[in-house]
Amino acid sequence: MEITFSLNEISNVAELIVAAKPNKVILFNGEMGAGKTTFIKQLCKTLGVNEATSSPTFSLVNEYEAANNQIIYHFDFYRLKKETEALDMGVDDYLYSGNWCFIEWAENIANLIPDNHSVINIEALPDGKRLLKLK
Repeated sequence: MEITFSLNEISNVAELIVAAKPNKVILFNGEMGAGKTTFIKQLCKTLGVNEATSSPTFSLVNEYEAANNQIIYHFDFYRLKKETEALDMGVDDYLYSGNWCFIEWAENIANLIPDNHSVINIEALPDGKRLLKLK
């Protein structure tokens, strides 16, 4: 799936992604500032999260409760130096929990990612829109 969208269309795009039924572990790729966190916030809202969401840059993971008691884990591994840091925090328990796991900077834990995952690439375009590709 490939979608070009502007910020005012982000809600519709998040609904399309959820409707596509991706794997619950989703890796988000894109340059710094491409809109990964912004899109994850909208996905959380689409899934029924009512509380404020933010980037877990310093905490590594934020946990949210969504509709129907679904749990969403949002990871940001940008500051991770070694995969063992993720193992020390129990990342396997999160990734194999059956809950939604949205992961930014997954390349920093490449060897720990489950085989069954989806990938969303987000690219900032010169006109301010975003190109999203779901694999």
